[in-house]
Amino acid sequence: MFNGITIEKLLLIALIAGMIIGPQRLPRYAAALGQFVRRARDFARSAGSRVKEEMGEDFDDVDWRTLDPRQYDPRRIIREALLDDPPTPPVKPQSATMAAAGAAAAGATTTSTKAPPLAVGEIPPFDAEAT
Repeated sequence: MFNGITIEKLLLIALIAGMIIGPQRLPRYAAALGQFVRRARDFARSAGSRVKEEMGEDFDDVDWRTLDPRQYDPRRIIREALLDDPPTPPVKPQSATMAAAGAAAAGATTTSTKAPPLAVGEIPPFDAEAT
């Protein structure tokens, strides 16, 4: 943020500010600046203690370096995702209706002409003779 500001530039800014403000008002402004810095430091400390208070015991267990946005490397994330083995979907057993439909499609004969009732969400088998 302040990469280009050196000590010489800061001294020049302070000298110009001292000339603009004047010797009569300079001590008052310096005291106000000191109070502002103290309040900002106290605010930062109280905010940190409130965060620790509200997060509880887990606050010390967090590894803050892993949450650093500078650690984000999209190429590494994609490479790790591609190298991971994809999860295998669980194998569902065939229902009796699906097995009967497969047997009918294979040419087996069934004793019943009426199909058994379907379960909720089950797709009825295609019957070419009914159409």
